[in-house]
Amino acid sequence: MAWAIVCPIQTMQHRSLAFRLIATSAGWSILILVIAGYLFSSLFRSAVERTFDERLLLTLDGLLANIEYDATGQLTEAADLGDSRYVFPLQGWYWQVSALEENSTTEIRSASLLEKRLVFPINAYDERDDNGLARFYEMGPEGHRLRVIEQKYEIDGAAEALSFVVTGNSDELEAEIAAFDQTLLVTLSILAAGLVMAVLLQVRFGVQPLHRLRAGLVNVRKGDAETLKDEFPIELQPVVQELNALLQANKEIVDRARTQVGNLAHALKTPLSVVRNEAEQAETASSRKIVEQAKIMTDQVGLYLDRARRAARAHAPGAVSDVLPIIDSLVRTLKRIYVQKTLVVTVETDQSLRFRGERQDLEEMIGNLLDNAFKWARREVVVRTRFQAPTQAPGTGSIIIIVEDDGPGLPREQREDALVRGRRLDETKPGSGLGLSIVAETVAMYEGDIRLGLSGAGGLQVQLTLPGSKSLSAKSR
Repeated sequence: MAWAIVCPIQTMQHRSLAFRLIATSAGWSILILVIAGYLFSSLFRSAVERTFDERLLLTLDGLLANIEYDATGQLTEAADLGDSRYVFPLQGWYWQVSALEENSTTEIRSASLLEKRLVFPINAYDERDDNGLARFYEMGPEGHRLRVIEQKYEIDGAAEALSFVVTGNSDELEAEIAAFDQTLLVTLSILAAGLVMAVLLQVRFGVQPLHRLRAGLVNVRKGDAETLKDEFPIELQPVVQELNALLQANKEIVDRARTQVGNLAHALKTPLSVVRNEAEQAETASSRKIVEQAKIMTDQVGLYLDRARRAARAHAPGAVSDVLPIIDSLVRTLKRIYVQKTLVVTVETDQSLRFRGERQDLEEMIGNLLDNAFKWARREVVVRTRFQAPTQAPGTGSIIIIVEDDGPGLPREQREDALVRGRRLDETKPGSGLGLSIVAETVAMYEGDIRLGLSGAGGLQVQLTLPGSKSLSAKSR
């Protein structure tokens, strides 16, 4: 489960909202834990150091109570301190009492120092606390790092002031601090991992409505739904309502555009037909010119009205059409029309494919391609379709429709001309020369692609790439 949560982070882009939330929360959490770890370590060091100093101060108090001058004027230890650490030689636990005067020979040392003596820099004693204690770290005789406490003291009746020095091996202090720091590091690392995991879960849970919003929009674009459902958090409700309003407004605009295009077509075609009929009856040079220009105007009106109609339908969200029923219906119709040719028609398609657009546009495109194939085929026509998986949006992609025949085909240099409106490459066959050009224009409206090539049987192959999707509930045929 942890891998399933962490893995998406590896593919997140820096502009991702989830990445920003996770990076910000995790960064602040880790920074706070680092600061807390430093503070805890510092506090523990201070506490351990105070405890260590307390042990040294007990020794210092014992020295102050037990060091005295004997009858000969020499310093002597009245009673044993009772701490065996000050007996083991050169282990870092020492005490030393000496006169402050430089030329004085008054001095007594712990047994652990053997013949060595403690000598520290003069400036080490400069900083003292309110009790006159100097506390510092210095290297000892055998390379041990020592914790040193020193105090000046004058014994009653003595002619000179004495310096009482007690040391302890700070390696024990550092070992205790290191053990605590290691435990603290492990604990804070586990806590940091837990916090990061909690942030991941929180962000994944928080952005789920955005994923559902995206899936809802995909369903609208695929045609599985007309609007977004009102099953989103309060914060997203205004966005959902505005998107639904936008979808409704867009649908109304498309419907009005279709109505206006139809009205304009009727409004223009009728006067043009009257003009042509009247001019044809006059039988004069001027009338023939009027007939010619009226025909051009009629063709131009039809051309641009068709373009406007297809453009309005092509960009309307939510329109979808099943591919297989359209192909089957067109094949049956054309078989009846070209019944004298006894062609073998092979359809290899998938009934789950859906075209993301208007049904009549798909009928017009496939109908023109099939009519052209039936017209030129000698014995066989083949229709194949396949689905091209999406690269970004889930559930959407492209459908590829291939229509090919075993007719004479088209040379490479003539294939581009075949897509030009009104261009006829063979005048012996009936038609207006608009079939492939209309298909190309409609494909362009849907931002698709059309390619002409050579079929396996030597005839023409036309491949369309159009926006579409694949229904998971349908079965292949």
